[in-house]
Amino acid sequence: MSDPEATPAQAPAGPPPPVSHRGRTVTPISSSNEDGEDIPEFEPFGLLPRGPPPLTEYLDIWDVNMLKRPEEVNKQHHHTGLYASDFLIVRRAQEFQVKITFDRTYKPDQDKFAVEFVIGSSPEYSKGTYMPVFPTRERQSPWVGRVLETSDNVVTMGITPAPDCIVGRYRMFIAVVTPYGIRRTRRDASQDVYVLFNPWAEADAVFLDDEEEKAECVLNESGIIYHGSFDDVAERHWNYGQFDYGVLDACLFIMDKAEMPITNRGDVIKVARIASAMLNSRDDNGVLVGNWSGDYTYGVAPTSWTGSTEILLNYSSSKTPVCYAQCWVYAAVFNTFLRCLGIPSRVVTNFFSAHDNDGNLKTDIILDENGRVDRKRTRDSIWNYHCWNECFMSRPDLPTGFGGWQVVDSTPQETSDGMFRCGPASVQAIKHGQICFPFDAAFVFAEVNSDVVFYSRSRDGTTVPVKVNTAHVGRMVLTKSPGQDTRRNITDQYKFPEGSSEERTVLEKAEEYGCQREKSSPPEADVDLVISALEVSVGEDFELSLEFSNKSSQRRVTDLYVSGSVVYYTGVNSSEFLFKTPRVTLEPNKGKKEVVEVRSKDYMRQLVEQANLHFIVTGKVKETGQIVTAMREVILHMPKLSLKVSGLAKVSEEMMVTMEFTNPFSYNLENVYVRMEGAGVMPPVSKHYRRVVDVITAGASLTWSEHFTPRRAGPTRLIATLDCAALRQVYGQAPLTIQP
Repeated sequence: MSDPEATPAQAPAGPPPPVSHRGRTVTPISSSNEDGEDIPEFEPFGLLPRGPPPLTEYLDIWDVNMLKRPEEVNKQHHHTGLYASDFLIVRRAQEFQVKITFDRTYKPDQDKFAVEFVIGSSPEYSKGTYMPVFPTRERQSPWVGRVLETSDNVVTMGITPAPDCIVGRYRMFIAVVTPYGIRRTRRDASQDVYVLFNPWAEADAVFLDDEEEKAECVLNESGIIYHGSFDDVAERHWNYGQFDYGVLDACLFIMDKAEMPITNRGDVIKVARIASAMLNSRDDNGVLVGNWSGDYTYGVAPTSWTGSTEILLNYSSSKTPVCYAQCWVYAAVFNTFLRCLGIPSRVVTNFFSAHDNDGNLKTDIILDENGRVDRKRTRDSIWNYHCWNECFMSRPDLPTGFGGWQVVDSTPQETSDGMFRCGPASVQAIKHGQICFPFDAAFVFAEVNSDVVFYSRSRDGTTVPVKVNTAHVGRMVLTKSPGQDTRRNITDQYKFPEGSSEERTVLEKAEEYGCQREKSSPPEADVDLVISALEVSVGEDFELSLEFSNKSSQRRVTDLYVSGSVVYYTGVNSSEFLFKTPRVTLEPNKGKKEVVEVRSKDYMRQLVEQANLHFIVTGKVKETGQIVTAMREVILHMPKLSLKVSGLAKVSEEMMVTMEFTNPFSYNLENVYVRMEGAGVMPPVSKHYRRVVDVITAGASLTWSEHFTPRRAGPTRLIATLDCAALRQVYGQAPLTIQP
């Protein structure tokens, strides 16, 4: 009989401990490149008599030379000489060499040995985590081995990893077979081997048959990320730093942190998909915390970063997400991850990128009965630009023709299979409307193909489409040109020409797979309106020119609403600083220009980062009731930093760089951060000017000098940023060429 006064057992305080594998699998699933079982130096074949067996007459290993210096054959042939690492780094599906010194001459007819490669815990031959490589043709494994040369006691072994082998850090042993058992070399961390993807090998899934593209998308450390507006493109230089010390280990740690099974790490599709989730912190404590609020008190402003190295090293050392990022930071760090592992990749910018909240191909803008934008009911947004990545790979999971460049995006926008990630999605599938193919092709298709639909909302809540703009979204897609500091327009890789028969066919195909479009075609207004493009520096007054054209043979009177707002680059409205309601009278078949004055004192106090002003003009033609609309983004140009480099530009010779900035504004700049770095010449350095005496008063200048010593020859670039709450996105860069 139960005790009526008994109380239910209380759960222990604190988080529950991790659930073990016990009862589900015989051994834990290996998901860490750091884990590793101790491999015995001697592995007996059976029971042995007391004492060690007599092994003196059998081969003994005196030395193992990994040929791992940058100038030696392995790193030269495998294009890994730029990695700042003392370890051997090779690429799969390509032979590398190891020199083994025995205690006597190797006799192939009687001596048996193997080079063993082990990765993760619980290594197994069938799973590819234990791989013995034999020197004879009679006995081979998926990793091919052969004796290249024998000289006295030294045997040069050629080893070719399988084209689909696991990517990561392997432990290497030399094993000699004796009648009593297997004798191995002692564990030596300096003999570990990193195996990467290989875009130079036809058998590898990432093979890219274009030397210029490989030089850019695998080996280039310096990049340009495009931002701004499609008709006022700005450049942001970035140091990817994929060869910097510690970055390769940080990239492997990201997969460890995701608890990605070791056995999946040879599949580039799975690696890219896991990484697209792990680069953001939304649901897995990934690398970067996104923040678009403008308040970066507890971290680094996204506009302040100059490269990926500091972010990745901070994450791998602290094991906690790094604050803060926005889309180009996510894309840049993701690019470093991909290139570091040998996956060809590039950062891509889509200008006027739709972020639709309804899952269709429409971006809805709601107008009231008079033609004024109803901001409360307009929830869809169009980003001025959005950055994502493309990586190059075959897609054996898709029909023939859909391999090649694939979109991957780590900016947390929408969930995919329950996690914030996107891709890989075939660019060819997106272009041809095959949005049923994995992964997330429909989402990317909408980002470049949505229509902007203006709806007129009546008082009873009903809405009627009054104008459809099919050309606004996905206006231009850019990436950096291979081998040059110029932009490359790749819009035609994502979509057919606007209005073409191919485009109509693609949109119809997308509709078959569930993407909804606005099919109505409201009559075109006989009054055209265009807002002229213009370049404006921050702090300037300027004039907004509205150019009207009356295409009818009758007089037209149009009542307009001119709205100017400060917006985030995501298209989200921050505050309205200008609102005017002019009436424009147009004579038959005539044009007219209306000028709206914009004063800096109205917008400066309300500016948010990236200084984007959004103007939307809507109105109704009095005689016909037709709606007239036009939109224009004005990107305010920021002042630049000046970088001056002095000293002999030579490896191991000390040099100096001086950064100068003059405050052009009428107000002081306080709590200023400056950062600087350069691929192969200067690690990331930063300085915080937070004292009262460090305030940069109006018209005053800031000068910062740093010494650096280049560690390798070749062209490179120093990149610097200045950042404070009152002024974001101030950049400077200086190209230089280091002599040997």
